[in-house]
Amino acid sequence: MEFEKRKLEWLEFELLEDYFHLFDGSFMRHGGVSEGRFASLNLSASVGDHPDNVKVNKELVRETVGVSKLIFANQVHGNNIVEVVKGLDHIPNADGLFTQEKDVGLVITHADCQAAIFYNPEIEAIAALHVGWKGLVQNLYKKCVDLFISKGSKLHDIIVCVSPSLGKCHAEFVNYKKELPEDFWSYKDEKDHFDLKAIAKKQLMDAGVYEGNIEISDVCTYAAKDDFFSHRRDKETGRNATVIAINSR
Repeated sequence: MEFEKRKLEWLEFELLEDYFHLFDGSFMRHGGVSEGRFASLNLSASVGDHPDNVKVNKELVRETVGVSKLIFANQVHGNNIVEVVKGLDHIPNADGLFTQEKDVGLVITHADCQAAIFYNPEIEAIAALHVGWKGLVQNLYKKCVDLFISKGSKLHDIIVCVSPSLGKCHAEFVNYKKELPEDFWSYKDEKDHFDLKAIAKKQLMDAGVYEGNIEISDVCTYAAKDDFFSHRRDKETGRNATVIAINSR
């Protein structure tokens, strides 16, 4: 489902549409102030864009989400998940954020990698993950499911939605025998293209998430040039943002 506000555009997930106190969205690249290869809603300050532009873009997103604070992780393609609690001033290197706090937006920046958001309405907990191929190799999805379980969650209450990301048509891995485990190889075609979205779904289901509680966008960031940044397509480019938040009002 596509939404627009103040020239910002984002996609929301059908599985979460009945939770009116929740904001979920994968923002497209429109409506910001960045220029050139970062045009226009670039949300990363580490890709060469002017920091003032990124600051304005972040504020536009914060106002749209309707929260007091956005929390960004310093993403390093690892498997660390940080719990966001009141008073947390510094986020260490992490590729996952978890919270049960309200009025806080968890943000993942991405340009081909999967940005996954988790929600459990029974324990009012949310999480956001940055999952590239390295995150899949490390099975970051299972680690996040296990974290929810440790917080009292039941498997059937966990909802997972995955953002637009690199589609099989452009996910070529010529060195896959060195980079990817053998159990991924069955997801390869004859051109060494891998279905990373199918791998994500398999890992989630193996971790115990119900198939009906999984929604994975079929949009390929590489192919959708007008709407999404893609590192694999453009190399030096901006970053999209996927956000989830429990609103306090």
